[in-house]
Amino acid sequence: MATSYFGERVASPVVDNGSAILSPTTPNSSAAPRSNALQNRITGVLSASYADLEIRDALSVLDERNIQNTADARRNLRLDVQQELIECNGEIVQDFGKVAEQLKRIGTAIANLNDSCAEMRKHIGAASRETGPMLDEAKTILADRRQVEKKQQVLNAFKAHFVVSDVEVASLTSTAEPVNDDFFRILTRVKKIHEDSQILLGSENQRLGLEILEQSSRQLNAAFQKLSRWVQREFKSLDLENPQISASIRRALRVLAERPTLFQNCLDFFAEAREHIMSNNFYAALTGAPVDADHPVLGKAIELSAHDPLRYISDMLAWAHSATVSEREALEALFISEGDEIAKSIQAGIESEPWSRADQAEATPAFDGRQALNELVDRDLAGVFRQLRQRTEQVIQSHEDATLAYKIANLVTFYCTIFANLLGEQSALLEDLKPLSDTALRSFRSVMRDQVINLHSDLALSPDSLSPPDFLVEALGMLTVLMKSYDTSVVTSNRSQRIEGFQPILQEALDPFLAGCENITKRLRAPDNHILALNCLLTTRDTLRQYAFADRNAELQTRIEEHRKELTEAVHTWFLHESGLGTLVDNITTIEDLASSYKDPTQLVAIAQQLDGFLPTATEDARAFLGQLQDRMLARRIIEHAAESFCEDFEEVEGLIVQGDEARAAQMNGGVEEEVWLRDVFPRTGEEIRVLLS
Repeated sequence: MATSYFGERVASPVVDNGSAILSPTTPNSSAAPRSNALQNRITGVLSASYADLEIRDALSVLDERNIQNTADARRNLRLDVQQELIECNGEIVQDFGKVAEQLKRIGTAIANLNDSCAEMRKHIGAASRETGPMLDEAKTILADRRQVEKKQQVLNAFKAHFVVSDVEVASLTSTAEPVNDDFFRILTRVKKIHEDSQILLGSENQRLGLEILEQSSRQLNAAFQKLSRWVQREFKSLDLENPQISASIRRALRVLAERPTLFQNCLDFFAEAREHIMSNNFYAALTGAPVDADHPVLGKAIELSAHDPLRYISDMLAWAHSATVSEREALEALFISEGDEIAKSIQAGIESEPWSRADQAEATPAFDGRQALNELVDRDLAGVFRQLRQRTEQVIQSHEDATLAYKIANLVTFYCTIFANLLGEQSALLEDLKPLSDTALRSFRSVMRDQVINLHSDLALSPDSLSPPDFLVEALGMLTVLMKSYDTSVVTSNRSQRIEGFQPILQEALDPFLAGCENITKRLRAPDNHILALNCLLTTRDTLRQYAFADRNAELQTRIEEHRKELTEAVHTWFLHESGLGTLVDNITTIEDLASSYKDPTQLVAIAQQLDGFLPTATEDARAFLGQLQDRMLARRIIEHAAESFCEDFEEVEGLIVQGDEARAAQMNGGVEEEVWLRDVFPRTGEEIRVLLS
């Protein structure tokens, strides 16, 4: 339509600035206003935006009506539009009339509804006035119902937590019911009730709390009494040698420990039963007769070795040690396998039973499970060790053998150390063992003193061979046995302690015999006394050197050195006497003492001849002189030292002779040639003497 509407118009030319280009034929003067109006109109049309919705809608309407762009159409367009507008407005008015009629009918309906609502309000008000008290009563009833339901829930929860059924009470306290998992479960619940009932004492329900506390206390006491009797019955038939000990026993002991008094009663009952069983087992092991057919005795009876006292006692101690180890392991599995649960239970029980303490002013020490276990083992084996002590004392008293007594003492001491490591130093079993060691040592000392007393007859005789007396040889033989026994029985590695521990034995088993040998030497002459003393001391030293803890080398070496010096001096004196040089050594100290020899050299010649006869066999004769000294190396050293002293004496005499000849020659000043020279009479030199005596 836009195209048809504007198609018949001639487009006016437009300049670049948008203004219309007037025709050159148009007169400027008369047509100016019209031209301007037209130009403004064209400008307005051209300036209109075809993107405007109103213009687009208007153009769309014109297209729909198929209006031709003619003069009549353009003149009638406004009229046609206004006519259509009037017709539309009339239709609208008619429609609004219909709406008004409907609104009147709606208003009438609303008025009727309002009247009905008012009437209903009257009826509701009357009903409300009549039902108000009933509603208030219903609200009260509902509130009471909610409160009752809440109390019912509290009551049910209270009954579920604090009330124990008759069946559970019977299972907990009746001896006819077994001690099983249900028992422990119910016991745990009652203990919880007992603890929680104490909370009620701090609330408003103190009476209820007291009643529940009293009832739960009675139930707990009855339950623990039942558990205590059950444990005692189980202890009667309990086989500790069975490695699979019932777990229920361990659980029962752990629970029963919460009542220290009942727990201790059970332990006392158990200890008495085990002591009786262990005593019977020990007697069966001794005699070989089994206690019952189900437990035969393995191995030979210990009393079959009674002819060998040491083995007999050793077998008894070994059995006691084996039984102690087995008993401790079994009790450890029974009482400590659950860790420190029993200790915790006992500690809790002590705290809950303050009246069971011996002295409330003192702090209760913490329960030591290991110490309690050791004490229980002590009680279980007390009967065994009493029998062992009696039999060992009988053996000691019936044998007067110092070596046997000392071996028994060492054996008992060795086992005392083992038991101390196993059960502790405070073990009651050591009170039975340690006196045995003391008894054996007293017997050993008594026998040794009797032997020393019997030596008086032997001290009056001295051996012709100057060898150690028989009593010393026997004493050293016995001492060797004692040292071997001590070495195998003492477990300490401290050297000073080992030496100190053996000194009393040396004082009893060695010193009296050495003193007897010394008394014998005092009645002998030199060099026999020194030879005998050296033989005794050297034999003793060699015997003691076998064991470091018995070595008295420092003490003995001093005495040996003293006798060695005396014997060396005796050999030296023998050299001087046998060679004849002793006369010269004793009588010649200066050259003036040689004056008489120049006048009469006969004596000097005789001494020189005696010396020449002595020197070739001097060493062999000296060995024969010390032939009874058993240590040949020591004899050789003594001869060497004596020969050295002899050579020094000879050199002094030789020097005096040389000096005398020189002084004599100076006095004569080349005199008579027949003058006697001592050097010619006594020609030996010191070098020759050393060579001959080497």
